[in-house]
Amino acid sequence: MTARFRPLIFLFIAAVLSACASSPTSTLGELPRTPQASTQQLLQEAESSDAAKAAQLRLSAADLSMQQNDETQARQILEQVDIEQLMPAQQMFAKTLEAELALAADNPQRALQALQHPAFERLAELPVEQQLRTQLARAEAYEANDQPMDAARERTFIAPLLSGNAAEQNHEKIWSLVSSMTVEQLQPTTDPDLAGWVSLAATVKQAGTLEQQQRAIDSWLQLNPHHPAANRLPEPLVKLRELADKPLSHVALLLPMEGQLASVARALRDGFLAAHLEAGQNLKIELFDSTRFPSIDEFYRQASAAGVELVIGPLDKETVRQLADREQLPITTLALNYSDANQKVPPQLFQFGLAAEDEAREVAQRAWADGHRSAVALTPRGEWGNRVFQAFRQQWQELGGTVAAAEALAEPIELANQIADLLQIRSSGDAQPTRRQDIDFLFLAATPQQAQQVRPTLIFQYAADLPVYATSHLHAATDNRTQYLDLEGIRFTETPWLLDPQLPLRQEIESKWPQARGSLGRLYAMGADAYQLATRLNQLLALPDTELEGLSGTLSITPAQRVQRRLPWAEFHDGAVQPLPDTSN
Repeated sequence: MTARFRPLIFLFIAAVLSACASSPTSTLGELPRTPQASTQQLLQEAESSDAAKAAQLRLSAADLSMQQNDETQARQILEQVDIEQLMPAQQMFAKTLEAELALAADNPQRALQALQHPAFERLAELPVEQQLRTQLARAEAYEANDQPMDAARERTFIAPLLSGNAAEQNHEKIWSLVSSMTVEQLQPTTDPDLAGWVSLAATVKQAGTLEQQQRAIDSWLQLNPHHPAANRLPEPLVKLRELADKPLSHVALLLPMEGQLASVARALRDGFLAAHLEAGQNLKIELFDSTRFPSIDEFYRQASAAGVELVIGPLDKETVRQLADREQLPITTLALNYSDANQKVPPQLFQFGLAAEDEAREVAQRAWADGHRSAVALTPRGEWGNRVFQAFRQQWQELGGTVAAAEALAEPIELANQIADLLQIRSSGDAQPTRRQDIDFLFLAATPQQAQQVRPTLIFQYAADLPVYATSHLHAATDNRTQYLDLEGIRFTETPWLLDPQLPLRQEIESKWPQARGSLGRLYAMGADAYQLATRLNQLLALPDTELEGLSGTLSITPAQRVQRRLPWAEFHDGAVQPLPDTSN
């Protein structure tokens, strides 16, 4: 956290500490001066000084410790200063330093609280350098507290006061903030400069293809010729315009058309080609059967010779792991599977798949948004179940939730006793047995057959009131009312494909391949999304905060170059699947 705000702030520190108010009034006071001694010398001098001078010396010593990356010492020194007994200028200096230390400790709420001190009503009376330091800290605190519009407003306000490298960094940061917001969050504002930034971000986000985005940028420039972003377009948009002049022309689809993965590969292929036909783009697609190549290197040699610019595949996890181990790849590659979680990958490798871990994280976020705070979990035995549970637990604990207990799913005959133990079902005389009261919901990752046993067992074990949140794996997509009644009330993530039968591409594909109506539909959706990613990969790279509304979920690219999915939600109700409203905004 410290490194994110310090480069801008400390451009000004030398000037700040050497300055005092240009014409200090008797009620404002002076800022601490630049120390000409070490931290220990300043503290020693403070011991023999009167209260006012001692406070000034300690503020200088605390600030010097901060500059030397010793936040612990800076915090200890600042705690020795009675801030409420200081003059307003010194209070603002101390509270700004307190905010910077809170940011360094990853506590943005405390930073914002420090910057709400009444003394800041007189911030405009301080030297410009100190005003900048305070407002930069406030901008960083807003950003870290997930208030990007407020952070952008602060940075827009101080932009005219900056110059050189600091001005450039601030300029790019404003764009980063507004472009990270959804279209719904980009609300109109009365500040002219901020309004221009907001309209630019909304314009780019609402455009679809690279060419449309380029035209949108050009149109915005014509309407806002004097805006700071028109005078110097943000670097990601410069790259975006360059990319639009170099459209993708030749893609290789690398899939195993024989062996165990052949049926998966066919669904992916057909979804990919159907999306291509629907888009009507002038793009050459060449199919390669990965089972026909003695090695991945031989494939790359042939693909390079053929002029391939982007590879979609491979599909099998082991080959993806091998590619991830390399320093470089000869052609940019979008793998249709994932390497190991902590594997460092070459810059040319991107990864996309129907990762169950994404869904587990979605469960944590949805349950938290619904007001739950304590969970128990049931996930399958084995490596897959462990990965799913770890993804859920990590996200849940990051949000602030607790996992009271977790178990690997037992066989049906043992499930009743397992759930009774998990929920600590207890009997007391003639009264109805009760479950433990320190849990809010059950996280479930299970097959349809396993899941059908869970809900009736909860009812049998006097825990019918316990909410259940699940991944899509319990949804067989059969529209079997009897089966769905056993899942009554369970909330689960699912692909847009399987929740909306009116999607034009889904209807087109199902007319040719009826099996796409069932759970295989997720693979057709993934194939179609792989096509969208292929044609917009460079666009997503140029604008890292861009999201793609796909058929397998809302897609974005993480810093590790993995495509991450955010999925809609549904609930089993009265023997049918009922979509739920989005709570992500």
